[in-house]
Amino acid sequence: MDVFETIHQQSQVVGLPLWAVSLTAIPCPNTPVLLTLHWHGFAPTGSSVDRLGTPVPGSALQLSDPWTSMGQLDNQMLDAAWRFGAWDLVREERRACSTAGASEREALDCRQAFADEDLHDQPDALVVSEAPDRDELMHLGERVGYVRWVFRPVHAGVWRMVASDETLGADGSREPPCPVSARPAVGTRLRETRYRLGRQTRIFVG
Repeated sequence: MDVFETIHQQSQVVGLPLWAVSLTAIPCPNTPVLLTLHWHGFAPTGSSVDRLGTPVPGSALQLSDPWTSMGQLDNQMLDAAWRFGAWDLVREERRACSTAGASEREALDCRQAFADEDLHDQPDALVVSEAPDRDELMHLGERVGYVRWVFRPVHAGVWRMVASDETLGADGSREPPCPVSARPAVGTRLRETRYRLGRQTRIFVG
């Protein structure tokens, strides 16, 4: 599995800047994982009423390469987030949402994490899916919980113009390897881990 290379190839094919990248996995080794690329751009509708067009759908890609531990996925996303110049990487560990006590918000978060294109009331959640097992994975996530990683890329992304980070190269990227180490997962208990990747020490006076 090479998350960085998959994102890079898709970025070259689509030709639009990225808004965000997320990876969702069931905490069970060797299950497929879902990589979702959120693009920034609009597609023309052909209607004079909507001149801006509609948001370009995200890309949901199923990665079926074997993996044995959460640390392995952590390292894949740390590598991708580092090389794409992200300020940080957030890992969310979520519990099952089909059990007693789970809120409607948790159920919605789960559907969004698995790029559920049936969210008709959320246009920006629509995706073009190349993930044949997405529905099965989502229902499994509802029963056993899931883990989701999210970062916002500077290189090949919309954040380059506003990035203020001393670790970035001229094109918003960083050279590998990532110096930040993965931290152990604690289980799906609504836990969030934030990996800080960027650095800013200069003081700007307006």
